[in-house]
Amino acid sequence: MFIVVTYDIVDDKRRTRIAKTMEDYGTRVQYSVFECILEKELLSEMINALTAHINHEEDSIRFYILCKGCITSVKMLGKGVLTEDKDVFII
Repeated sequence: MFIVVTYDIVDDKRRTRIAKTMEDYGTRVQYSVFECILEKELLSEMINALTAHINHEEDSIRFYILCKGCITSVKMLGKGVLTEDKDVFII
């Protein structure tokens, strides 16, 4: 699945923990935006990891799950490229 994750975290320490957690799951494309290519199990794992770090009264994290058709219609202005699945070969 292709997932765009955005967050608005009030506290600097929590925001840093969220960013470090997100680096384990996706590619940072803007300060508070990550693109991830994850299977269902890893998505659940990521959500659980993020849930442990946020204050539910102050913070917000959004997950936009894009279908294959939606990914092809993504438009970008300026620098950067859309995150792609990496080719992995296990021998």
